Amino acid sequence: MSIWKRKPLAQLLAEAADSEKGLKRTLTAWSLIALGIGAIIGAGLFVRTATAAAQNAGPSVTLAFVVAAIGCALAGLCYAELSSSIPISGSAYTYTYATMGEFLAWIIGWDLILEYAVGAATVGIAWSEYLNNLLINVLHVSPIPFEFSHSPFQKIVDPVTQHVTHGIINLPALFIVGVISLILIKGIQESAFINGIIVIIKVTIVILIIVLGWHFINPENHKPYIPAPSIFTDEHGVGHAYGGIMGILGAAGTVFFAFIGFDAVSTAAQETINPKRNMPIGILGSLAVCTVLYILFGHVLTGLEPVEFFRTSGKEASVSNAIIHAMGASYNWLAQFVTVAILAGFSSVILVMLLGQSRVFYSMGKDGLLPKMFSDLHPTYKTPYKANLAILVIVGAFAAFVPGDIVGDMTSIGTLFAFVLVCISVIILRKKEPNMVREFKTPLVPFVPLLGVFVCCAMMYGLGWTNWLRLFAWMAIGVVFYFAYGKKNSVLNNPKE
Repeated sequence: MSIWKRKPLAQLLAEAADSEKGLKRTLTAWSLIALGIGAIIGAGLFVRTATAAAQNAGPSVTLAFVVAAIGCALAGLCYAELSSSIPISGSAYTYTYATMGEFLAWIIGWDLILEYAVGAATVGIAWSEYLNNLLINVLHVSPIPFEFSHSPFQKIVDPVTQHVTHGIINLPALFIVGVISLILIKGIQESAFINGIIVIIKVTIVILIIVLGWHFINPENHKPYIPAPSIFTDEHGVGHAYGGIMGILGAAGTVFFAFIGFDAVSTAAQETINPKRNMPIGILGSLAVCTVLYILFGHVLTGLEPVEFFRTSGKEASVSNAIIHAMGASYNWLAQFVTVAILAGFSSVILVMLLGQSRVFYSMGKDGLLPKMFSDLHPTYKTPYKANLAILVIVGAFAAFVPGDIVGDMTSIGTLFAFVLVCISVIILRKKEPNMVREFKTPLVPFVPLLGVFVCCAMMYGLGWTNWLRLFAWMAIGVVFYFAYGKKNSVLNNPKE
């Protein structure tokens, strides 16, 4: 029983071909591009852009988007080769199992929980906050009471009476996670349809901001485009490298959050029509569309107001405030639509993250590393409904009872770690399986994958030692679980069972 035993490629391809017993193939290239855009365009664009401009890069936040996009594109090229060559659910987990063995596959599967499950819960909590914003500022009705929209660890003090109100449960966060989980159980085709509608809303509003805001750009706000190097100290007393190359790199680490999600497209490989053609189109197409929109959006936003505005007018509402302040009261409707776009954006991000997590659990359940029930398919809908229900309980509990700021940057460091292993997998698979049919080939191997490893590791380094500590602690828990359960129940290591 070796922990380094690799899953035979022939077995993986046979599982992918056995569609009668597996997941239903219903997704087209356009469905995948929409899934990718649905995952990518969310809080990152509307929140992180202003944060990166204020703390790190100023107007050169557009260059930070380019740097982050290059890192994602390098990993995306590797994802495209692997997902078209091994068109089966599981994403980085499956690719690592085929190239680096069971133990590292477990590590990356455990790591993906950071990206998908913890990320979905965090976005669910943010969705709850913006729902109240929508109720107050757009619909002009009473918000959901504090105690039913916050965790038990949160409280608010009335400035007049000094009365303290404690949170009990975050019902809106639990609601959105529950609704989206049930949609995913119904079927990925229905999920993709709903996601497609949300994507149209989000992209329309982003384009409206770019087109209408372009006429209100003040060229003085873009001077100098790359500020001189200095240190900006935020309201918490934390210093940030501002301006120059370090400012751009720091901003790239910040706006990297805005790109998280395109890799979730690869988890749906087993439900894709003609995956060898459509997976590369879905992954690289969604990344390309979002990068163009991000750069144009960043250029317009930093042109509407000076950097000082984004440092003083609040992080979450920066975009709405900039529209009202720079474009006038006649564009209030656009500022209100931004709130709607953020809610829609959060919803589709949760959808794709829950989809990704359930497909990773499905693959790990089939391999015996998690309980077999996770690989059970619904008799009618052909979706891994037990995996979806288990994730609903896990993510729902986190969203309902834990404050959103507990997680911090763990989602990003987990994602970057997955990117690194995917890039390495391409190099190993080229050596071990040189004759394998590859519908899409990553160019300039091993140069492109190695460059992807370097850029992703650089961004991981930029996230700081506290997040490395959290990553190692999470991995230590995963190692204990593997040796206590996964190794003993592994199908690959226990073929007789």
